[in-house]
Amino acid sequence: RIELQSGDPIQSWIDYDGSKRSVSITIAPLTHPLKPNRSLITYNVDLFPVLKESMYVGFSSSTITLQSEHYILAWSFAINREAPPLDLSRLPSLTDHARKKMASRLLPYSSTLALFLLTVICIGSYALYKNWKLTPERVEEWELKYPHRFSYKELYKATNGFQDKELLGRGGFGSVYKGVLPSTRVEVAVKRASNGSKQGIREFVAEVSSLGRLRHKNLVQLQGWCRHGADLLFVYDFVVNGSLDTFLFHDQKRVLSWEERFKILKGIASGLLYLHEGCDQVIVHRDIKASNVLLDAEMNSKVGDFGLARLYEDETNTHTTHLAGTLGYIAPEFSWTGKATTSSDVFSFGVLLLEVACGRRPIDFARSAGDVVLMDWVDACWKNGMILRAMDPRLDLRYVMEEAELVLKLGVLCSRREPEARPSMMQVVQYLNGDASIDEYVANKMGALECDLNDDHLILPYSPFEKSSSLSTSFN
Repeated sequence: RIELQSGDPIQSWIDYDGSKRSVSITIAPLTHPLKPNRSLITYNVDLFPVLKESMYVGFSSSTITLQSEHYILAWSFAINREAPPLDLSRLPSLTDHARKKMASRLLPYSSTLALFLLTVICIGSYALYKNWKLTPERVEEWELKYPHRFSYKELYKATNGFQDKELLGRGGFGSVYKGVLPSTRVEVAVKRASNGSKQGIREFVAEVSSLGRLRHKNLVQLQGWCRHGADLLFVYDFVVNGSLDTFLFHDQKRVLSWEERFKILKGIASGLLYLHEGCDQVIVHRDIKASNVLLDAEMNSKVGDFGLARLYEDETNTHTTHLAGTLGYIAPEFSWTGKATTSSDVFSFGVLLLEVACGRRPIDFARSAGDVVLMDWVDACWKNGMILRAMDPRLDLRYVMEEAELVLKLGVLCSRREPEARPSMMQVVQYLNGDASIDEYVANKMGALECDLNDDHLILPYSPFEKSSSLSTSFN
């Protein structure tokens, strides 16, 4: 039992668990030198934001408006282990005057708790600072086998401690921070996320490391990765102009010209073709949308955010236990098969084609019943012989009619309900580059398209053409 008003010395243990972000406080009289098993107080607090490069540590206490005196006779601390015990035989003794004065002025409970809490902040901050800045980082041996690994301290310093002022945005798979690598002064984007995958950390790192070997001008380059406890961090090239979504829907002063839009769409198609057919293994993106397309200083498009991407081997069925993707971009068959394929990527790209050309979200409940779903509305315009009516009115008719018509028709074809009726990304690139005729594809797929009539998709009666010959397209 402890009498807080007695004036007798009290020993306290203050422990901070950085991984759990938790402070525990234990107290005992000097007559009981061993640390009790049960803590008196446990408090969750994140001390990371208060750390600085240089810091002082000290002690203070207060009982607000009342007078009291507190004495610290000895203290010790340690990092990543128990603090060394105090040598109680060497503690200084208080004078009788000081002892009487202290006993008369100490307040029960409030002053002691105030001292404990303030001491926690000081010692915890200092201990965490030392642990964070000065001790070696714990890296498991297997992590050294995979390339493109960054140290956590390097990324922590690059982002100024992941401060909110460096935050670029938040998504369903983590927060993205702007950073400058201290060793090279190169700007990067650092995505910080917890491992929500059911696969092990080691398998996930192996997959991410393999993605770091991908090289294409229309992909956001993954520079490397880092594991820190349960957190996974991905380091990407910093793309200065941000997302396509911002230019389409949030920037009221800057309207993308048709030339820029057509160039952006061709770049996205080229990047997706590389993922589908240009790698050692087929990679299905799974979350193609405007906010996952970034634009560089020259308005070149770069496909980013491989948070949902999985290596898709030819002989392995890739299934998921939850619906991955974004509403409006998800292929219909994915909702019942749970299988992501290159064809489901084509569906998402078809929606994106229409979104960029029309300047509209895939689903807009503010519109009339027949116009809510973008692809159905464009399909209806096509059937009625007025497909260009679907173009973004902000363009003021300043576009190349043949290119605009191609993009709209291709968007409708890519977003067919039946996967067999959709073109491949190779064919999409050929059509956008003018290497093949979309009318020939329509003629060849006439049977599949007519079957789609029963799925509420409106089809224009197309004229038959000769079958198109096979064309090859090189990767850029």
